[in-house]
Amino acid sequence: MLLRTRVAIVGAGPAGLVLANVLQQAGIDCLVVERRSRAHVENRARAGLIEHRTVEFLRAHGLADRLLSEGVAHGSCEFRHSGGRFSVPYRELAGGRVHHVYPQQFLVRDLIDAYLAGGGTLLFSHPAVALAGLDASDGERAVLRCEAPGSEPVVIECDFIAGCDGFYGAARPAVPEGGLRTSAKQHEFGWLAVLAETPPATGEIIYALHRDGFAGHMLRTSSVSRFYLQCPVGDQPESWSDDRIWSALHRRLGLSEAELRPGPIIEKTVLEMRSFVAEPMRYGRLFLVGDAAHIITPAGGKGMNLAIADAAELADRLLAHYRGGNSGVLEGYSAARLPDIWQAQEFSHWLLHLLHSPAAGPEDFAFLHRLQLSRLDQLRDSAAFAASFADSYAGPPARKPVR
Repeated sequence: MLLRTRVAIVGAGPAGLVLANVLQQAGIDCLVVERRSRAHVENRARAGLIEHRTVEFLRAHGLADRLLSEGVAHGSCEFRHSGGRFSVPYRELAGGRVHHVYPQQFLVRDLIDAYLAGGGTLLFSHPAVALAGLDASDGERAVLRCEAPGSEPVVIECDFIAGCDGFYGAARPAVPEGGLRTSAKQHEFGWLAVLAETPPATGEIIYALHRDGFAGHMLRTSSVSRFYLQCPVGDQPESWSDDRIWSALHRRLGLSEAELRPGPIIEKTVLEMRSFVAEPMRYGRLFLVGDAAHIITPAGGKGMNLAIADAAELADRLLAHYRGGNSGVLEGYSAARLPDIWQAQEFSHWLLHLLHSPAAGPEDFAFLHRLQLSRLDQLRDSAAFAASFADSYAGPPARKPVR
């Protein structure tokens, strides 16, 4: 089957769906292909901390109604260590910028519904297997090929391809050798990510530094909570029984069973903690968006927000290109996004090493631990230090559209 469009979007995650909705609203023909089923995409639990700039962009395009009605605004977070605790009121310190807690899978459902209601084409269970014509000159087109089990291949001719298909997708590997520079960091610890049917034990996100390792209590809904536990690299989720998980959470977070009620574990997985950036984020007619271009650790909740910021930037530049016929505006996409991405990488790396116990054994363990305590003291006691943290944690202000 042969299809033709202006922009072919690979991946129906938040970034791809935001890009599709904005282009569709502007009357720019586009379509989305996704290798997974709709049920899988709509129930994939991931992030849940949505920055002010993301909310404002979604609001401006009529995509935030349910988020604003059902999500919960948060403007402070709590740090704990050795029985002590303190809150950082980042709303006050960052000019009123807050997060909205709203599970990623809920946002994905909203974006799919909006795109399909507008008449959009979204091909689920259609993995992209080949991208060609990325170097096509003016007047020629790029080609995307998808193959679904039991169906004839789909060939899509397009002006541009937006690779929003994640770190392991087909988009980035389609760039010829030498077309990208990559920078990567494999961190020296892992995270056990736990999703549990238990109401939050707090009104704030909790970051806890403990001699056994970091623990985090993240907020999702009134009946479901996300938790993180520091664990060794290579650890397996099977080694963590439910009893072991709840015992570690109570101990590291400093919460009793009455405060944090054990409930059914819905999901547990060990995250590979790595950071990665590919530059530039464009090769010819291919644009890399979100995890296809950069991976960031969950510390600070930056991943989905960066991906949507990429989509917002690319959408604005595609609109300017098609409305004004100026191909030069597309050249600035990567340069516009990379400073924000690297600032987020630096903050996430800093937060990781503020909270995580240094690897046991090294001679410098005591020194590194004292540095952690000094940073926590500064975060608690120094207004300037707290304000700097708040500015990075809350994320940048709402962006101005490209003209």
